[in-house]
Amino acid sequence: MECVTLGRTGLRVSVAGLGCGGFSRLGLGTGRSEAEAVALVRQALDLGVNLLDTAAVYGTEGVVGQGIKSLPRDSVVIATKAWIPRREGRSAAGRAVASLDNSLRQLGTDYVDIFQLHGVSPAAYDPALDVIAPALLKEREKGKLRFLGVTETGSSDPEHAMVRRAVEDGVWDVVMIAFHMMHQNARTRVFPRTIANRVGTLLMFAVRNIFSRPERLAAALRELTANGQLPRWLADAPNPLGFLIHAAGASTITEAAYRFVRHEPGVDVVLFGTGDPDHLRANIASLLAPPLPLADRQTLTKLFGRLVGVGLDPPYSMPGLSSAQPDVSSC
Repeated sequence: MECVTLGRTGLRVSVAGLGCGGFSRLGLGTGRSEAEAVALVRQALDLGVNLLDTAAVYGTEGVVGQGIKSLPRDSVVIATKAWIPRREGRSAAGRAVASLDNSLRQLGTDYVDIFQLHGVSPAAYDPALDVIAPALLKEREKGKLRFLGVTETGSSDPEHAMVRRAVEDGVWDVVMIAFHMMHQNARTRVFPRTIANRVGTLLMFAVRNIFSRPERLAAALRELTANGQLPRWLADAPNPLGFLIHAAGASTITEAAYRFVRHEPGVDVVLFGTGDPDHLRANIASLLAPPLPLADRQTLTKLFGRLVGVGLDPPYSMPGLSSAQPDVSSC
């Protein structure tokens, strides 16, 4: 496994992070048992993954807690989240602290390494900063969390308006960003500022339905070519992303998607979700593979670099609807 330093936190984290929500929810969302989900967490840890990203709304904090309980606590980095509705007003601070306390109980730990506000929209950012963050910083003084983070809403904030404010405020140590082969605008809108301010980045949405389900890709390409955003041949091609699959390139579209984002300057950790042990190993192998060939990366940027908000379908009803290269070494 390769590790990077997560921004100014100083945490050494695996470049591959296990996302414990998404479509699969460690397999709980696809019919697997809790025991199988716990075994999957342990297998990820055995393979060198040391960052586990969960959330109160995922329903997987208990599974993560069981997965880590036999390990030295400082050998794993636990990130979890609390979603606070905007209507909470001044009571939002108390609700966030209560969510933190419940997460600690579910995880069976005295502290979390990164506590994140979940799916904060641009309109909800001011109360997040002015009301909730101060309360959580007091909890940090009590040792309940080490670092504070915030995650964007993805599909409803494709221009990264919330995070573009957050990375300048000095409060948030870590941000979660949507970035993939057909939604690349964080390259210019976010990553230069996270690098400059030493804010750690967790990458979500690297592989969405648009890449894993051919019918989703075909439908998106038909729409994008119809409105003139892409050349017509992409909608007509039987395998429009087939140029990525060759002996010197990727073996699958999913592999290409992971390799494309993994080596983007400004990306620290790429989160992936799975409920299957074989899928787990394949995802980690993709994230540890070299960058895509330069010609393929240039083609992806030329074709899709101007697209915004494509393929950001949420996995379910999501809440809230100085070198650029990281210092990579073995863990």
